[in-house]
Amino acid sequence: MNVLALGDVVSSFGCSFLRAKLPGLKKFYGADLCIVNGENSADGNGITPASADYLIYSGVDIITTGNHCFRHREVYDYLDENRFVLRPCNYPQSAPGRGIVRYDAGAFQVGVVNLLGTVNMDNLENPFLAADKAIEELSGCRFIIVDFHAEATSEKIALANYLDGRASAVFGTHTHVRTADERVLPGGTGYITDLGMCGAVDSVLGVKKDIIINKFLTNMPARFDTETQGERMINGCLFELDDSTGKCLKATGFTVT
Repeated sequence: MNVLALGDVVSSFGCSFLRAKLPGLKKFYGADLCIVNGENSADGNGITPASADYLIYSGVDIITTGNHCFRHREVYDYLDENRFVLRPCNYPQSAPGRGIVRYDAGAFQVGVVNLLGTVNMDNLENPFLAADKAIEELSGCRFIIVDFHAEATSEKIALANYLDGRASAVFGTHTHVRTADERVLPGGTGYITDLGMCGAVDSVLGVKKDIIINKFLTNMPARFDTETQGERMINGCLFELDDSTGKCLKATGFTVT
């Protein structure tokens, strides 16, 4: 089984490029499942029903999110209604939506888990303990895929090793820069610290450069307008999984422009 995982999609500029490229990517990599982090898919960040539907209609099977998932109130009911659009499962149970899903891949079921880090992020349930609960709830799934939306690389690497042998793949999102450390851990879990992003190449994490540079120079508040000009890119990772064991055989990071 081949799982195509794509990094944070930034604004409609990134969404439209993903729509143009995704069919070819899925065919090239023989993807059986496509997971995309969509927490910045709405213009101005966050996710809306419109931006989520746009990604799904573009060929995305499951959308994960992160710390911006509740920025737009109109998405709250949508998260309750669409089980294939996730919010981190370590938010309180009272929060809209759900953080795990069973996906029917034909011969097998795939469990997908969305988690949020707590280092320099929101004060939520311990993601390690939340991961234990999620994996237990997904008992019977041959494959388990985890999107860990986190700031600290140490927290991401630690969680991946904690889940090594219990998850088929663990990938990080949030920092918008693809890392070069994709590998298969000793217990058979595929891993990459961050998938990167889908959006403007000539930007600072998808935002107009001058805005971010000026913020660093002045320390003054600024509206983060996304870049909507120039070359675009898609960053992600392909996880090739063993159908008989659920373990990862190979992890391949890539960038498409």
